[in-house]
Amino acid sequence: MIKLDEKGLIPAIVQDDKTDRVLMLGYMDEEALRKTRESGQVWFYSRSRAELWHKGATSGNYLNLRSIHIDCDSDAILIRAEPTGPTCHTGEESCFFTELPSGELRFEGEDPHILDELFRVIQERKLTMPEGSYVAELLRQGPGRIGKKVIEEAGESAIASLVEGPEATVREVADLWFHSLVLLAASGLSPDQVWQELKSRRK
Repeated sequence: MIKLDEKGLIPAIVQDDKTDRVLMLGYMDEEALRKTRESGQVWFYSRSRAELWHKGATSGNYLNLRSIHIDCDSDAILIRAEPTGPTCHTGEESCFFTELPSGELRFEGEDPHILDELFRVIQERKLTMPEGSYVAELLRQGPGRIGKKVIEEAGESAIASLVEGPEATVREVADLWFHSLVLLAASGLSPDQVWQELKSRRK
């Protein structure tokens, strides 16, 4: 028997059926689980939007269901699926592409340097250029292609602020900042140079 939490949800881990790589963590309610079994593609319940979410309906990056397993306590689900493209909204193959740094643990709300941390990850991708990395693929295509993505994300941010509301605006601006950091890396620049420029304008 499936155990849902007090909000009627159960965490669902998605694993690539071919590579065994963990792709993402989402949440399902009864309807999302039923739609997943019936359609053969993975559905979730979006806690931020309070609605059902067909993974890939917007991006085209679907998760094709291969199997569903429940854990020994019946309060978590493991889904094995075949992705049709990158699973993470950033374009990375998996949502788990950032290694937790050593040293003191920092939690949301207390780390003002998340952009610097993200830029370090981007620089690491630039150094190693791993296969399957969205960042590495953008860097291979150069500043011209990355610049087009920045323009695209800027437009989507503006549209979201006018039409889609606060949550969508936050997501789109996050994508804009992410691609802007990739553009800086591709251009041999760093966020510190941007911070210095902004600081100089306060004088």
